[in-house]
Amino acid sequence: MHIPDGYLSPETCAVLAAGSAPALYVAVRRLRQDSEGALLARLALASAFGFVVQMLNVPVPDGTSAHAVGAALAAILLGPWGAMLAMTVTLVIQALFFGDGGILALGANIFNMGILAPAVAYVVYQTVAGRSPSRTRLRVAAALAGYLSINAAALATAIELGLQPLLFRAPDGTPLYNPYPLNLAVPAMMFAHLVVAGPVEALVTGLIVGYVHRVQPDLLARPAEGKWAAGAWLPLVVVLGLLIILTPLGLLAPGTAFGEWAPEELEALVGYVPRGLAALSGWWSGLLPDYTVPVLEGVPGGEVIGYLLSALVGVLLVALVWGIVQWLLLRPRTRS
Repeated sequence: MHIPDGYLSPETCAVLAAGSAPALYVAVRRLRQDSEGALLARLALASAFGFVVQMLNVPVPDGTSAHAVGAALAAILLGPWGAMLAMTVTLVIQALFFGDGGILALGANIFNMGILAPAVAYVVYQTVAGRSPSRTRLRVAAALAGYLSINAAALATAIELGLQPLLFRAPDGTPLYNPYPLNLAVPAMMFAHLVVAGPVEALVTGLIVGYVHRVQPDLLARPAEGKWAAGAWLPLVVVLGLLIILTPLGLLAPGTAFGEWAPEELEALVGYVPRGLAALSGWWSGLLPDYTVPVLEGVPGGEVIGYLLSALVGVLLVALVWGIVQWLLLRPRTRS
């Protein structure tokens, strides 16, 4: 679901970035009003969880792959505004350091996975869970929030990709950017997420929320306002550690996710590389491209080691970013 550069026109990228800006502005204002240390630790943990869970690719029967997002769990634990910030930090780190999602397309990816998915998840969870839910109802609410939120993001992504050949064409009539129209992009994207990625997101979200409710139910009480006691988030740290260890399983999924092909892969599929896509793609691949460590290429087990190291580096980068934010927001302010 990470749209690379070249699949969307610059105009589309600009519109979606502008659409993301108001929500992020409100989220930042909310953060500045409630920038206590425990909240920032929660944001860092949610960002790290989103980063790691998105590395766990799962195969799709049509030969592509997909992954969970983690936006629903973030929305359940942090509320919608905190989840938007947590997911945005994850997506920025993925694009800058790992080449997962384009730099020009970052606003689109933030809109789909960082804004829309948390908002849908929060509304669904609050509606289904109600005021005094049982553990079973919490799990159902969490699972449904995960399933619907990732599919809402997938549908938005499919529409954005599918509109490109209708709106932007070269003089010879060929698409300039993504070549697949709506009647192909929407079914392909939704099949992968309705059948595979959606159930995975629902299962992961439901299980973790059920686990948290059993070991530390305070974490689920009024996420946007409630304060966590010191160490209350330890159960989630344990879950995060287990997911980091499991990240190399994402290498087992064959095939590239729909709409994330490299230009040479796309040429093999449709017979040509759209001109606009060729001009915009490939200019930035990240320091650890596709979660690999270049010096380990050709080393036995190097791909697995590189993937695991990438997960650790990503989590450390998330911690560094939120550590800097905490220092900026909580440092003593001097008056002249």
